[in-house]
Amino acid sequence: MNASLRRTAVPVAAIVAFFVLWELLVQANGWPDYVMASPSDLPDAYARFWKLFLVGAWQTLWRTVAGLLIAVVVGTLFGMIMGFSRIARDALYPLLVGFNAIPKATLVPVLALLFVGQHNFNTVTMAFMISFFPIAVSVSIGLSTLEPEYRDILRSLGASRFTIFTKIALPKTLPEFFGALKVAVTLAFIGTNLVEIVSPHGRGLGALFLSGQTNSNYPLMFAVLIVLAFLGIVLYYAVVFLERIFAGWAERSER
Repeated sequence: MNASLRRTAVPVAAIVAFFVLWELLVQANGWPDYVMASPSDLPDAYARFWKLFLVGAWQTLWRTVAGLLIAVVVGTLFGMIMGFSRIARDALYPLLVGFNAIPKATLVPVLALLFVGQHNFNTVTMAFMISFFPIAVSVSIGLSTLEPEYRDILRSLGASRFTIFTKIALPKTLPEFFGALKVAVTLAFIGTNLVEIVSPHGRGLGALFLSGQTNSNYPLMFAVLIVLAFLGIVLYYAVVFLERIFAGWAERSER
């Protein structure tokens, strides 16, 4: 089996196996759909509420992507500052770790009170706040571990700080950056749905999930979860695609 076929077939087979085991578990225990929905219950939910799924998925997706893009910019800037300055690293690390340790669900009511009615802003902000930390840390580690010999050689040849960053530091940091970005993708979705569920405003997949919960429609609730998982997988593989373009040289060849 060649590499490209394996990269497609193995994940698909794993997903199919997951759904089969899920179905078997529900059938073996005889759980009704108001206790535990099974994969066979989901198509009906998608058929009945497909318009709401399309609208909700788009609302959740664009807010998540917007928050993630902001996290990439801000996290990279923080990482560069901490990576190139030991003083900044010592000063900012405790603050970032402390902020990241705060349960983000507790910040949702704070945002809702500070920015009343600004639902899009609050959702994007939460997606940003929950996903920028791993990006900042990975960039900081990548830059702070840059071998000083490279800097000394390039400086002796007259290279500027910008040249050193673009030619040596940035390529070296890319593998760590994309590794953190894969984690940040899933965290951004968590941030988006926290606001949609904890501070409901009738938009996104979180609102559809709450609707299913209110009406005890468990197939609808599980259908929403599957769509969220699907969107997360799509964004994850978008990051993988970009990683192969910009940092493919760091990938180990497998036979």
